[in-house]
Amino acid sequence: MTVPLDRHYLVELQVSAERVSQLRRIIAAHLRHWSLELHIRPVCRGVEELLTNVHRHVGDDNNCTVELRWSGRHLTVSVADNGSEMPRLLSTGGGGLSRVMALSDSWGTCRTPEGKVVWFTRYAEEPYSVGLAPLPPLPGVREFRRSPAVVAAPVAEPVTASDPALV
Repeated sequence: MTVPLDRHYLVELQVSAERVSQLRRIIAAHLRHWSLELHIRPVCRGVEELLTNVHRHVGDDNNCTVELRWSGRHLTVSVADNGSEMPRLLSTGGGGLSRVMALSDSWGTCRTPEGKVVWFTRYAEEPYSVGLAPLPPLPGVREFRRSPAVVAAPVAEPVTASDPALV
């Protein structure tokens, strides 16, 4: 299977609770289309965390951009928003960036002229496909595949009244 290099998806949206669940389904569909089914759950949870952080810390009316990029080896997910406050990894953990860190191979943040970008990556190598060619039968299998022999049922002799066993 040959993977087109640098698959890319970009969406701009206003963050709200409803939009987070919609975007989660859209991202899952893209990952299925790219044959990355094993990454759907962790990637969607990571995106959900990042978008929830934007919703919580920047506000409802914030426009943000979510970007997926798959090179055939690495999947990079980034969320850009126009909030000026940089996110922090809290030592108490439990959610937010600590969850993104647990779901990814690497992550980071960077300031932009418009705000900031938070990103994470996952190692996502090209999936291997197995051909569906029929395999030859194993030696000796044909002997066991013979149809069973038909055995005639024993015929019972008729019982008569003169039979000494019945008297």
